[in-house]
Amino acid sequence: QVQLVESGGGLVQAGGSLRLFCVASGRTFSSYAMGWFRQALGKEREFVARISWSGGTTYYADSVKGRFTISRDKAKNTVYLQMNSLKPEDTAVYYCAAMRSFVSGKGDYWGQGTQVTVSS
Repeated sequence: QVQLVESGGGLVQAGGSLRLFCVASGRTFSSYAMGWFRQALGKEREFVARISWSGGTTYYADSVKGRFTISRDKAKNTVYLQMNSLKPEDTAVYYCAAMRSFVSGKGDYWGQGTQVTVSS
């Protein structure tokens, strides 16, 4: 029932920044925790960050902690991922996910992904 569309990906040099956007529809956005995952070429999809339905609680993968910030604006049905101090190893397709449970850490609805490429 939830539809998710990511945007904001692109090409950036190492040390630079990008901000990803995820716009949700379906009138149930406020009931879900939201998260970001990523998948690099030849690798499995991995968890990046998630945020509770209220926006009051967040959790990050160790690989991005201190560099990435997840936030949400319920009025705009939008989730953000601010990505700073980007590294080449951050290169991946980034996916937005809606989660029925914050603690589960598992996506129930997914966007189509947006490409992030970080050059050396």
